Amino acid sequence: MTQTAAPGIRIDQLGVSYGGQAVIEGLSLEIERGSFFTLLGPSGCGKTTLLRTIAGFVPARAGRLFFGEREVTHVPPHRRDIGMVFQDYALFPDKTVFDNVAYGLRARGQDAATISRKVGEALERVGLAALAQRQPAALSGGQRQRVALARALVIQPQVLLMDEPLSNLDAKLRLQVRQTIADLQAEAGITTVFVTHDQDEALALSHRIGVMHHGRLEQVGTPTEIYREPASGYVADFVGAANLLPVRLDAPVPAGMTAAVPLAGQRVPALAPAALGAGAALLMARPETIALRTPGPDGEGAMAAVVLRRQYLGEKTSYRVQLPGGEELQVDRHGPAHDAHRPGDAVVLDFDAAATRVLAR
Repeated sequence: MTQTAAPGIRIDQLGVSYGGQAVIEGLSLEIERGSFFTLLGPSGCGKTTLLRTIAGFVPARAGRLFFGEREVTHVPPHRRDIGMVFQDYALFPDKTVFDNVAYGLRARGQDAATISRKVGEALERVGLAALAQRQPAALSGGQRQRVALARALVIQPQVLLMDEPLSNLDAKLRLQVRQTIADLQAEAGITTVFVTHDQDEALALSHRIGVMHHGRLEQVGTPTEIYREPASGYVADFVGAANLLPVRLDAPVPAGMTAAVPLAGQRVPALAPAALGAGAALLMARPETIALRTPGPDGEGAMAAVVLRRQYLGEKTSYRVQLPGGEELQVDRHGPAHDAHRPGDAVVLDFDAAATRVLAR
């Protein structure tokens, strides 16, 4: 099942409309050959529309789409050499597991011996070789999704497209199938576009992530870049937990510089990823980057607060605290005695200047 000639994907100024209403406008994107790229965003943000346009199921109104050097903008789906894995499995209920996986090979006119070998290899790779003669109705949800994955990969497509393939599985199965997807994609080296609204899936699986918002790409980057360096409050809020506090800057801040941001009568040091003017802004701090301690000598960024409530979560305790100005923040503590504080306790917060950001509002 090894794939060595998978092309990358290039999208230039794509426009897509439904019923005369523009859903995607002027979207450009490059996906590296052999990489795992995730389109992440909430329902209605345009991620599935973009995936279906890449597949050829939704026509492009404007722009161009390339697989490698080959333009496929107006090529029908069955000629694009794609594998597709759907949310609802889309298996043939009247066919065995073997025949479901063999379907694409038979449609391509391959001989019986080749089909038998390739299907056997594909089922072995997804751990279902012993279930080849079962009907889909006799399989669990996780097994059905692995059959769908084997069916998509057995034809050795140039591009693999997956539309929320894990959303119908319970938490334990999601983790198992997620690992199967990661392993098979890495082995096959197929350029893969994966659609999800689940940030954990996106962070765990992807080489790069595109966060979508109202039909446009709000930010594209590695999982580390998306999480640590969000380009906007929207990205910070959608990818991981984030404290986003409205603040006002006294003066403009150049890109890449640290500002002393006024908050609750104190000054919090925060880096500005992009240039900001004086006035309204957002202070962004991840819960795990704020230190929480009992009152003592204050350092830079230290701020008084009161614990409102706490949640003990085993490996950490999540606190809700309130600042003197009424602002509320989430603070996650790990390590020894992480559950030492109680509601009503006076505490002090220390903001990590290297991890705190100030963003455009």
